[in-house]
Amino acid sequence: MSRMRGLRPNTCCIWIIFTWVCFVESTMASSRRYSSSPFTTVMKLPIESNFKLPAPLPAWPPGTSFASGVIDLGALQVSQITSLNKVWATYEGGPDNQGATFYEPTSIPDGFFMLGCYGQPNNQPLYGWVLVAKDVSLPTDPKALALPTDYTLLYNSGPGSNVENDVGYIWLPVAPDGYSAVGYTVTATPQKPPLDKVRVVRSQLTEDVEFDNWIWGGQGYNIFGLRPVNRGSKAMGVPVGTFSLQLNGNELHKLSCLTNFNSNFPSMPNYYQVKALMQAYSPAVYFHSEEKYFPSRVSWFFQNGALLYTKGQESTPVRIAHNGWNLPQNGSNDGAYWIDLPSDEAASENLKKGNLQEAYSYIHVKPALGGTFTDIQVWLFYPFNGPGKFKIGWFTYSFSEVGEHVGDWEHVTLRISNFNGELKGVYFAKHDKGDWVSSPRLEFESNNKPVVYSAQYGHASYPTEGTFMHRQQFAQEKMFAGARNDTSKSGYRMDSGARYWILGADYDSLPIAEEPWLNYAREWGPKRVFLIERFLQEMQKKVPGILFKKLEQFLRSLSAELLGEEGPTGPKWKDIWSGDERI
Repeated sequence: MSRMRGLRPNTCCIWIIFTWVCFVESTMASSRRYSSSPFTTVMKLPIESNFKLPAPLPAWPPGTSFASGVIDLGALQVSQITSLNKVWATYEGGPDNQGATFYEPTSIPDGFFMLGCYGQPNNQPLYGWVLVAKDVSLPTDPKALALPTDYTLLYNSGPGSNVENDVGYIWLPVAPDGYSAVGYTVTATPQKPPLDKVRVVRSQLTEDVEFDNWIWGGQGYNIFGLRPVNRGSKAMGVPVGTFSLQLNGNELHKLSCLTNFNSNFPSMPNYYQVKALMQAYSPAVYFHSEEKYFPSRVSWFFQNGALLYTKGQESTPVRIAHNGWNLPQNGSNDGAYWIDLPSDEAASENLKKGNLQEAYSYIHVKPALGGTFTDIQVWLFYPFNGPGKFKIGWFTYSFSEVGEHVGDWEHVTLRISNFNGELKGVYFAKHDKGDWVSSPRLEFESNNKPVVYSAQYGHASYPTEGTFMHRQQFAQEKMFAGARNDTSKSGYRMDSGARYWILGADYDSLPIAEEPWLNYAREWGPKRVFLIERFLQEMQKKVPGILFKKLEQFLRSLSAELLGEEGPTGPKWKDIWSGDERI
């Protein structure tokens, strides 16, 4: 206190403030590393909370092994474990530079064994899972599971790093001949794990994997999630929920995933279970406040004047029956037929607007990831896709010709765990590609219904409202050109579960009679010649020189459908109908 009395008032205040700032910074840094200070709630990382859907899961209707907790893969039974015990964590690197945390499964059912550990970025609540397996192979077969013969140390975080307990270790189980590792083991000490900690899998029961989401990276190391190389409704690869380690761009060891030999997919939902899933998870779709072109029922589109044109007979188009029975069936997109609006201008403008009040969503159900998940594609049909907005540099331009086409099919996909019926994520389609968004990052309303935002005029799907760029270019030059997509939460809203039609299912236990229009393989809009050279000549007069070059490069990179030269094909004729979603 005597030293304090000798200080001038201003100096004293500065000294007190400096001391307090140092104390707060020290305490908050400690809380971030050890989560033990009064400031824990301020610095709490997202992963320190367990994610739960807003509402409890309902009791699913009976009838199949869907949501039974165990899936039969043939020689193996597997269970999805979401009860995870933290082993170690790092708080730097990875998404948002918040680090990552590594876990091992707990509460493993009797007779099941760990196959590997789980890792997740710290920038999201804990929501993951890892599979455990039980050997149910015949006594005459080689065992489906085996003990490793040893462990190889692949990674040591090293003392002094920003890792809880100072160090963390990643171990590869060494598999005997004829067996493959499908996951790593993690420890917080340098001692090798016990050999009976984990099991390796007979190689005949595994498939190749590739990197998926980025989990963490630093000092040349990167950690990625894993997914089967072959994906789609007929693919049998099953992800284990584990991760792989990369050093300086090279994978340290090739892991595998499981294969489902039970091609009947007994864990897929039946008709009543699909209806219950739609009741629980059908998305709420919001349209932009200035939207002009809304979805409709397909039958409304046909009944209100849509015409079928035949090549060589363009002067005599025919009206389309309400269910499309007079559309040519199957075949290929050979340009022999196309759909167009009525020639009467008033009728055409009315049809372009759609009919939101009576619009239907169209549902396609298919196995995903070897039948361990169900993908429900929710398709919306828009009679018309409006003109695009394009951002070039700092300027936004509206081009009435670019992007316009008749017959716009857009979709989102719900990915649901067949172990318990929980929604794990949603795919948001954006024309020729899209993004998977995990459940913790979704917006929900009406309990567990995810919110989807449809972009103005172009109808690309997004998980939030705002302004987004599609196919942004030239970021390395700090100059970009791309299609601008605007979304907002307005009074224009559609509950996709209020009126829907199940179009089809890619597995035998859910037989669906397909509508005739679904098997129409040609385009839902006319092919037109977009005179891009003439258009660019006009734009060159309006757009500054360097921006014009970017605009030209961007427009020439667009597909014919995005550019507005072609109408799209129907949903069944897109490769994502039975294939994996494009990202």
